[in-house]
Amino acid sequence: MTDERLAHVERVAELVVQWAEALGVPDNERHRWLKAVWLHDAMRDAPAEELKQWAPSADGPINLRHGPAAAARAKAEGETDRGVLDAVRYHSIGLTEWDMVGRMLYCADFVEPGRPFDQDKHRELADRLPRDVDGVLREVLQLRVTYMVRSRWPLPEPTVRFWNSLFATSDSD
Repeated sequence: MTDERLAHVERVAELVVQWAEALGVPDNERHRWLKAVWLHDAMRDAPAEELKQWAPSADGPINLRHGPAAAARAKAEGETDRGVLDAVRYHSIGLTEWDMVGRMLYCADFVEPGRPFDQDKHRELADRLPRDVDGVLREVLQLRVTYMVRSRWPLPEPTVRFWNSLFATSDSD
């Protein structure tokens, strides 16, 4: 992991710890959140060949393979917590079946304060999350999908299902 990547992961970890404290999350659950945080970008700076080796069936652009690759490697090295593995695998695209580990990682990875874009919006979302987890999750998903569409990436099927699961049941729009 590069120094820059490590700094990102540390900021994500600080954010989930703040949220866990604000939400009164028990220590064992906070530990799961942090485990996912520390694993999520473990393969982000790996060469394309290594990503393909660990995640040969992952769809989409190569820069979306780091989550599936990190999850596969963590599982090979003994990680058995399905929630942690799913959080790591899908942290860039979303997953309907996530427990809170995945939802917190998905939000924290996107709104952490070191991101160079939309910093005021990210700060507002990070501050609001403990009072409005579902609302912030929907906004983060909307921002991520907008980015994918603008990048002309095909929307992965898990992202479409995640979108439909969150917006079919929401009162917004």
